[in-house]
Amino acid sequence: MTPLERALRERIRTEGPLTGEAFMEACNSYYYATRDPLGAAGDFTTAPEISQMFGELVGAALADVWARAGRPANARYVELGPGRGTLASDALRVMRSAGLVPPVHFVETSETLRAAQKAAIPDATWHEHIEHLPGDGPLLVVANEFLDALPIRQHVGGIERRIVITAGQLAFDRDGEIVETSPARDGAVRAISERLVALGGMALVIDYGHERTAPGDTLQAVRRHGFTPVLVNPGEQDLTSHVDFQRVGEIAREAGAVFSGPAEQGPWLERLGIMARARMLANAAPERAAEIEGARARLCRPDQMGSLFKVLAISAPEWPTPAGL
Repeated sequence: MTPLERALRERIRTEGPLTGEAFMEACNSYYYATRDPLGAAGDFTTAPEISQMFGELVGAALADVWARAGRPANARYVELGPGRGTLASDALRVMRSAGLVPPVHFVETSETLRAAQKAAIPDATWHEHIEHLPGDGPLLVVANEFLDALPIRQHVGGIERRIVITAGQLAFDRDGEIVETSPARDGAVRAISERLVALGGMALVIDYGHERTAPGDTLQAVRRHGFTPVLVNPGEQDLTSHVDFQRVGEIAREAGAVFSGPAEQGPWLERLGIMARARMLANAAPERAAEIEGARARLCRPDQMGSLFKVLAISAPEWPTPAGL
């Protein structure tokens, strides 16, 4: 039994059944505070860790929008949940080549991951919450696999699903057609949308999910690069759910922002020039040509990450639509 499971069981005994939202929040807070989950030795691998091409094309998209917006001098680069800082490092390199050298702001709560980010981007500024970001200039925001990790609520027949102890095991108290909501996700989208409307700028959101609101159980756990039961090993595996992109668009528009997309990740990267970039890298390092092509395929092919992951943008009304969307 994990240390967190013992704590959760005691919480259930003293406070009663635990909501799925509270369970997911407790598990992910513990999980990210106690490890670096990325890479082959971890539990999962994100697109920036697969290839530099991903971060480079994100950086190119941000630099292009910034240039078409008039090259504002006080723009800032913001990343929500920046992992090891790999995406930022690759994106900022491309932005610098386009004449954009913005101050860097990270929204990150894990001290373990902050240490890795500091090694990659030493001069970044860290924040606990989106609301703590600076308020005196346009924001160029990236949220790659950030929204999927925010806690969700599940309802069956209009009643919130909870976690109980049954026959000595953690179990859900009801089954049936599940409807998911996420006040935490709504709040994050609203906060960034309101800041973009007030300050200018654009946010690129890259995540997996569904384009239309629909019922269904999308809560899942990943450990050692495979799916595992959600209620097993609390705090020792990553819990996520599919992002409802229709809901993201509704929240953004309610805040007065412009919503673009979603587009599938593969076609989006192809429109931004990943094929040409892969050829350049392979020509510069022929011994790595197969590795580079394998990474490109993993990012773009429909049967890998190309269709599952979507890209969308939230923009200030006066800012241009980003390339590829």
